[in-house]
Amino acid sequence: MPKRSWFFVGMGAVALGAVLFGFGRTYVVPMSRGTFAAPWVVHLHGALAMTWVLLFLTQPLLVRYGALSTHRRIGRLGVPLAIGVAVTMLPAGVFQATRDAAAGAGSTGISAMLGVLTSGLLFVALVVAGIMSRRDREAHARWLLLATLVVIWPAWFRFRHWFPAVPRPDIWFGVVLSYTWIVVAMLRDWRARGSVHPVLLYGGGAVIAEQVFEVLSFDSAWWREAAQLLYGALHG
Repeated sequence: MPKRSWFFVGMGAVALGAVLFGFGRTYVVPMSRGTFAAPWVVHLHGALAMTWVLLFLTQPLLVRYGALSTHRRIGRLGVPLAIGVAVTMLPAGVFQATRDAAAGAGSTGISAMLGVLTSGLLFVALVVAGIMSRRDREAHARWLLLATLVVIWPAWFRFRHWFPAVPRPDIWFGVVLSYTWIVVAMLRDWRARGSVHPVLLYGGGAVIAEQVFEVLSFDSAWWREAAQLLYGALHG
């Protein structure tokens, strides 16, 4: 297989490392100590999201070693898995918003709900684009890379718990650290292909722009009102 296949394997390894490290302090360690309590749907969401990351890591390995039939069979799990991740994202977000609000964040904690919804919608849209382009290997891999970077965003943002002295974590962890990988993929394309693939140029650019917009809009009056409406509808 072409040498480029290793790039997506590497990005899968980066995603897995981000999840393990990012959620280490807020989930893995508390779970091991028996100090983390949450509804079953939160654990289900975590399991589904981790399965997605493992799937993203496994698929390019199968391609590289010529196991294309296995790659296709396993790939059929992608759609129901992505739907499961997105659907459980909402009740998991309600749990986190309620917990953060009770811990002192107040309405700002509730405001995070709108970002949960946009992330879920964006993730599903990128997965659908990846499935629709499955006959175009280059586009397919890049759409799913973008989808994976979106779904692991919470892991990167939780790096703030390891590095509390970093100012403006919404910028440094929520934008720069989370989506520098899109720029890395663009630079890799430029070097390997001589140009940036349109999926990364336009799709990746849109993902970055959307996150910047969220950072600039977060907890504004209209954002807070929309988040409160969403939280109220889901919290019931």
